[in-house]
This record gives sequence, C-alpha cells and structure tokens, in this order.
Amino acid sequence: MTLALDAAAADLLFREAQTANTFTDEPVTDEQVQAIYDLVKFAPTAFNQSPLRLTLVRSEDARKRLVEHAMGANGPKTLSAPLTVILSVDLDFHEKLPELFPHAPGIKDTFFAEAAAREVAGTQNATLQAGYFILGVRAAGLAAGPMTGFDFTAVDKEFFGDGKQKSFMVINIGKPGEDAFFPRSPRLSFEDAATTV
Repeated sequence: MTLALDAAAADLLFREAQTANTFTDEPVTDEQVQAIYDLVKFAPTAFNQSPLRLTLVRSEDARKRLVEHAMGANGPKTLSAPLTVILSVDLDFHEKLPELFPHAPGIKDTFFAEAAAREVAGTQNATLQAGYFILGVRAAGLAAGPMTGFDFTAVDKEFFGDGKQKSFMVINIGKPGEDAFFPRSPRLSFEDAATTV
C-alpha cells in the first residue's frame, strides 16, 4: 500500500463512506461540529482566505423556513435530519485577510478590491472547503448528506438578508439511519481520469 493513511481511516473517509439519505434521531452536538471545524480549518485555501461560513439550522422554525426552498426529496430529508448546515461564502472574506495572511496585509486592497473578483475567488475556495467539511464529518464518525437542490437565491433572502453571504450547499449531518445509502455508483478509473503530459 502506498498511502500513509491506514486502511481503516481510508475506509472511514473514502472507500466505505457514502452520502446519507436517512438519519437516526441521535443529536449532533455543537461540540462535535466545532471539533469538525477545528480539524478542517487547517486545510488549504488560496491566500488562506477561508471564506466558508456555516449556519447551523437547529430550530424547528428555521428548518421549516429552509425546507420551503428545497427541491424534491431534499425537503423531507432535511426535516428528519438531526442537524442541517447551510454552507455559504462570505463575500467580504477579504476584510479578515490582514489577520489570516499577515505577511501581505495589503492583499485585500490589491487582489480583492473588486466585488466580482471576491465572489469568484470566494466561491472557488468555499467550495473547496465544503469538500474538507464533508471529510471532517466522516472523520467524526458521522454521515453527511450534501445537497445542492435548493433555491439558493431564496435561501439567501431568508437567512442572509444583508447580501454579504451567498449560500451554495446544504448538508444534513448525523448517524446514518435505516436504508441510508443508495447502491454506490461507479467511479472513473485512474486511466479515464488522468493524463500524463
């Protein structure tokens, strides 16, 4: 084996992990979510910009408001999950760059002065962080059910009325329930996915 990660960890994070569609009613605590974040925050983003923001949807009222903007089966799945998290990009992430990238404090006013440039960079890097977050959920022994089938313009109006955050994913989190997983779909082989130049 050529991986430094042992087989059990590789199974937990990748080979045996799948998107969950049902969950038990076992709660997911704030401490668990903080432990997940405190692990995945160390994964890289460009200029250490760290634009991902997490909105933990815990109250019944907030969950109902979110589900109004869900497509198809995503609504019932969200209502039954022990925790739902809205992932969004902070469109003003550049304001924290003097703290997060202290060796080049002026970068916020050079690379990221324009709102359009911030949105592109922030979205790319927040999406990258979403992948890290899913792996962190798995590392905590929980299952993730990431979804993009939401009206995110409506979600933004509902939860981020100031326009400074832009949602792009909703993730249900918990212990997998009965019939939680669909049969695993095929994946591309290395030969189909990789080219050497």
